[in-house]
Amino acid sequence: MKEEAGLSPRERRVLAEIEEALGEDSSLERGLRTMRARRAGSRMRGRPGHGRAGRREAVAVTLLSAVALVVLVLAVATAEPALIWAFAAVWVITLSGLLRLVVRWSRRLKPRSWPP
Repeated sequence: MKEEAGLSPRERRVLAEIEEALGEDSSLERGLRTMRARRAGSRMRGRPGHGRAGRREAVAVTLLSAVALVVLVLAVATAEPALIWAFAAVWVITLSGLLRLVVRWSRRLKPRSWPP
């Protein structure tokens, strides 16, 4: 251990105990050994649900929105109950996909120290 300027004997003992406890933590050691420095723009890479899968989901929500709009126009024009129910089903699926995208987007924006 290096010279700790300004530490009392008690503080040095506590610091030594902390260092010893951290040295015994194999999961911490493995995590520190495999840790890599990442660029700020690549924070989300390698996490499930991001990247290509996230883009596919965004495209799917966009297409579902277009389908929902077409079915809505047809349902209003014809007043056919089957089209009204089809619109309701497509709209619910579209909103649930949109909600997932918004949650993912908000998680990407939150600061690293969250939750406090």
